[in-house]
Amino acid sequence: MFYLQMSLEYSTLRHVSLTIACSSKDFPVTSQTKKIPMNFETMAYPDVPQGRNGKHKQIVTKILSDLDQLPEGVALKVPLAELEESKENVRSALNRASHKGGRNVATASDGDFLYVWNGRQ
Repeated sequence: MFYLQMSLEYSTLRHVSLTIACSSKDFPVTSQTKKIPMNFETMAYPDVPQGRNGKHKQIVTKILSDLDQLPEGVALKVPLAELEESKENVRSALNRASHKGGRNVATASDGDFLYVWNGRQ
């Protein structure tokens, strides 16, 4: 512990500088000197994959690709039996992707098919 004692007489104090030098053996820094083992592997950031391919990406990409080729007034007829996920999950993924792309897509369904068409802009 350091104490600094000053006495001030009637003179003006213009500049005070205090330098304290300590060695690491006087004040050991344990948190910086101890190596904690890593729990996971590491890799360079440029090598990290930047995209996310969700489980609905393949079907949603196919639907959006087909929608790009559809004339107005025509709907896609996607068989529900061919969907790996539920129609609700595919419809939600399609809704997210279409809003992200700034497009308006409409859907309907019955017991056998998911119908998808380009909505009005």
